[in-house]
Amino acid sequence: MDEQTAIQRLKAGDISGLEYLVLRHQVKALRTANLITRDLPLAEDVVQECFLRLPRTIHSFDQHRPFEPWFMRSVVHAAVRAAQRSAKNIQIGSETDENWFERLLGQGQSAEAEVEELEFQRQVLDALQKLSPRQRAVLVQRYFLGWSEKEMTAGLGIAPGTIKWLLNAARARLRTLLEKGAQDER
Repeated sequence: MDEQTAIQRLKAGDISGLEYLVLRHQVKALRTANLITRDLPLAEDVVQECFLRLPRTIHSFDQHRPFEPWFMRSVVHAAVRAAQRSAKNIQIGSETDENWFERLLGQGQSAEAEVEELEFQRQVLDALQKLSPRQRAVLVQRYFLGWSEKEMTAGLGIAPGTIKWLLNAARARLRTLLEKGAQDER
């Protein structure tokens, strides 16, 4: 079975299509939700709810478009709502440039620096935890899912300026948290 067949079956009321879609998209959906909620059990619940809603919502899916972005938007929205309900957020800081964050993500580590890389990843994940769910969501969409600002604007129904502001605010806050963490370790 392929994805189109699974979607057609699900639209026809055949639940076997859901099994294929779960197997194909569950891991990425769970990673996305976990990056936003920073709470694995909550992320698992979010993804499960999204898949359980799928038989009721699949009729609104346009089969001429890719399924994954459509489904991942629902995962992102649900994860943001769940994270906001769990009240695990912190106020945003000031804005900064996009180049710093892209350099941060592009840094490569040698094999000898693997321990340092793992520590850095832990620091980034800890800093992400301190961002608001909405800030985590835009960073996950942009850098984990690889969505362009245009795709984010269309998917979220938010003005392009708001997307840019959210990304800049999230990157600035993350940068501040990481720099503070580095100073605390000294």
